[in-house]
Amino acid sequence: MDPDTTSGENRSCWFDAAPPDHPPLASHLECDVCVIGGGISGLSTAYRLAADGRDVVLLDDGRIGSGETGRTSAHLASALDDHFHELERVHGGEGARIAYESHAAAIDWIEGVSDDEGIECGFARVDGFLFVPPGDPLDILADELAAAHRAGLIGAEMLDAVPGLPFDTGPCLRFPDQAQFHPLRFLTGLAAAAARKGVRIHGHTHAATIAGGKRPTVTTASGHVVRASAVVVATNVPINDRVVMHTKLEPHRTYIITAPVPRGTVPAALYWDSGDPYHYLRVVAGDAEDLLVLGGEDHKVGQADDYEARYLRLERWLRVRIPMAGPIASRWSGQIVETVDDLGYIGRNPVDENVYIITGDSGNGLTNGVVGALIIGDLIAGRDNRWAALFDPARKRLRAAGEYGRHNANVAVQYRDWVTGGDGDSSDIAPGSGAVIRHGLAKVAVYCAPDGTRHACSAVCPHLKGIVHWNAEEGSWDCPAHGSRFDPHGRVMNGPANRDLSPVELPADAPPTTRGA
Repeated sequence: MDPDTTSGENRSCWFDAAPPDHPPLASHLECDVCVIGGGISGLSTAYRLAADGRDVVLLDDGRIGSGETGRTSAHLASALDDHFHELERVHGGEGARIAYESHAAAIDWIEGVSDDEGIECGFARVDGFLFVPPGDPLDILADELAAAHRAGLIGAEMLDAVPGLPFDTGPCLRFPDQAQFHPLRFLTGLAAAAARKGVRIHGHTHAATIAGGKRPTVTTASGHVVRASAVVVATNVPINDRVVMHTKLEPHRTYIITAPVPRGTVPAALYWDSGDPYHYLRVVAGDAEDLLVLGGEDHKVGQADDYEARYLRLERWLRVRIPMAGPIASRWSGQIVETVDDLGYIGRNPVDENVYIITGDSGNGLTNGVVGALIIGDLIAGRDNRWAALFDPARKRLRAAGEYGRHNANVAVQYRDWVTGGDGDSSDIAPGSGAVIRHGLAKVAVYCAPDGTRHACSAVCPHLKGIVHWNAEEGSWDCPAHGSRFDPHGRVMNGPANRDLSPVELPADAPPTTRGA
């Protein structure tokens, strides 16, 4: 979906490369594969399927790349966020090896396609460095180094400190052959390359319903139907599944700031620490100065409202370590989807015949999306793929049972909002903000536009009936149960919800109010 100009969603530094626009679907279509979602998962899948000679239709409800791909920090890492020693504990040694192998292959694929298609996206191989926050025990580094070697990342090594930084990290791990790029420039080139291979791309087209079967169908909000032999749902979280997958997915918001720094102050590399929440840093090279991209301070969607404090903590982290950094140039947040066992869910959807999903980035969404394209391309073609069993959406891992239980207990707690009071009276809502009010037995999400006009919608998320919370930083309604998000007028922005908040009429004696759109 296009960034809403009433919210903070359009402040990503990647939007200097405007994503391409494509016409909406205007007729019924038949194809081999219908891909839903125009981020890196969907576009990579469409490109790979078209390279296999398949007739592909791709639908996105906005512009290509206008979802979460454009809100990442653009790390391309095979040294995974959730650590090899933890992956080894949950998935065994072979699972950790496949996790490394698949994400390393995804980086290779991005590099190869960029070269083959002449995509100028600033792709560059860099080292990655893991270090611990001051005062934390160093045991994690030794454990992670040994596990990385067992997983196949044999070039990893322990150093006394990250070389070249203006602050002392203490002991660290160096991981070779990581990478970085400009995600939207890559998607722009990939979309053009996919179109040359015959992919029919339609933007501003909302996939309202998805029906599996021998010949799956996708029906759009405008009533057009796409019939295919297979459907791939590549929408960050599945919008075709109401319950099963969402018991295993944990949506989080993550925060990012950028600041200029004298050129060469920080060597080009990927940096991250082992804190909780952890921090991640990289450098975008410029002509006169470089740009630092720093992220972290994650929390579950809809379960925190101290947005400003999180940005301030990021800035404090930066100022203490790199005091020569200039004023904050931009800031934004994005949505990442952790899983209960630290790996993505990629493959056949457990509940729909001939429907495939790519979800659960676990902080490595760019490479996870490409891993999805490589696996699903093989599954649809009938080729063996040695990674498929590890990423199978139907898998169960006994060693992840504790996290599964904690996650779903947390979700259950969010439904207490049904019996609490509202945030106040609709007349108390300041222009440019929103609040949930109680109206009889119902809860209503009321947004006060800058001109004072009030827009009212049901506060009940249409996915599984969580009560949405107002996100003052992004200007959105966020569901704390499963991470759905809606714009100020109630229009759906992120799944798993796949329709808008229902419009509500407030009493005639309430302040001026319009129906939610």
